[in-house]
Amino acid sequence: MPAITGRVVAVLTVRDPARSATWYVELLDLRQHPYVTPGGRLAQVTLVDPRSGLELCLVGHPDGEREPFSERRTGLDHLEFVVAERGELDVWAGRLDELGIAHSGVKQPPYTSNAMLTFRDPDNIQLEFFWPAPAG
Repeated sequence: MPAITGRVVAVLTVRDPARSATWYVELLDLRQHPYVTPGGRLAQVTLVDPRSGLELCLVGHPDGEREPFSERRTGLDHLEFVVAERGELDVWAGRLDELGIAHSGVKQPPYTSNAMLTFRDPDNIQLEFFWPAPAG
């Protein structure tokens, strides 16, 4: 069987690629690479973090649904951005506060040693900064 690289590119359908790209760039300091159709419509924006290799592609379908995202429908539940240190979640919470982005606060549920900070993008897609506790 051929191997895969382990690299994953998240491709998200959004209502307005330009608006969503601006939001993600402001939050995560990503580089934008827009694709405009020959007819002049912004079809997608690929966002890249050269430091981590993270790549998000935001796609807009002109005939797509206009309702907000719901993790209750089959498909994507949420995206996790993994951080290396538990304290980075507190820093991210401060960054979300600076940008006026509502969030859960840092949570460490009783059923796990992991910690997380949950929030939503402009299309209501659930996002999470996630810290996996060391094994043992």
